Amino acid sequence: MSESLVLRRDHGRVRVLVLNDPERRNPLSDPLADALASELEAAEREPEVRAVVLTGAGKAFSAGADLAFLKRVRSEAAEANLAHSRRLAELFLRVYTFPKPIVAAVNGPAVAGGAGLAVACDLVVMDEAARIGYTEVKIGFVAALVGVLLVRAVGEKHARELLLTGDLVDAATAYRMGLVNRIAPAGESVEGALELAERTAGNAPSSLALTKELIASYYGMGLEDALRYAAIAGAWIRQSEDLKEGLDAFFEKRPPRF
Repeated sequence: MSESLVLRRDHGRVRVLVLNDPERRNPLSDPLADALASELEAAEREPEVRAVVLTGAGKAFSAGADLAFLKRVRSEAAEANLAHSRRLAELFLRVYTFPKPIVAAVNGPAVAGGAGLAVACDLVVMDEAARIGYTEVKIGFVAALVGVLLVRAVGEKHARELLLTGDLVDAATAYRMGLVNRIAPAGESVEGALELAERTAGNAPSSLALTKELIASYYGMGLEDALRYAAIAGAWIRQSEDLKEGLDAFFEKRPPRF
């Protein structure tokens, strides 16, 4: 287990996934991206896993690109660079559209692709001593993939500030911008994320999955299209077993057994 690039441990209904390349600050290398995608696939298949917490081993959440990638990027063929970008795009999309809640515990620096990975999660709990940001412009890159998620998360003006300055911001600034949901005391981001994940884990699985799908789908829809889609979703959920159990529990004055 110690050699795995992504470690797992379960806390009741919540699975904790730990990016495990601490000596290199958990860069989003191709092997790590593949390992994370594999762990997410496993978590989706297991009904007893109701939510996921994602964090990093050591002192960083994720430093984004690794040094080996930065050294070879200028000599890579266009096809290889495109394949790498597509792999990251698939990972971000997988996290963003994962049917179960994912809470990022930003325990240390989340930089560039690492910031993108955190923001792809549903909720973000950030250590008060951590830093987050998009430094691509400082070395001639462009925050392309991560920018898509950032604009959705914080809006255009805050995204412009983060992407054009390339600055790393502290937890208080990230919270003000809407980049993170909670600030945790130093060293307690995982505990805070676990508490938040557990609060989501008790809710109806089908409701959670459909809510996430609706949120992701609203972007790019006109008002009328979004309302029509929402009406269909609202009618569908009324036929679900989760709603039946939820209403039975409500009327019987007992906790639901989802």
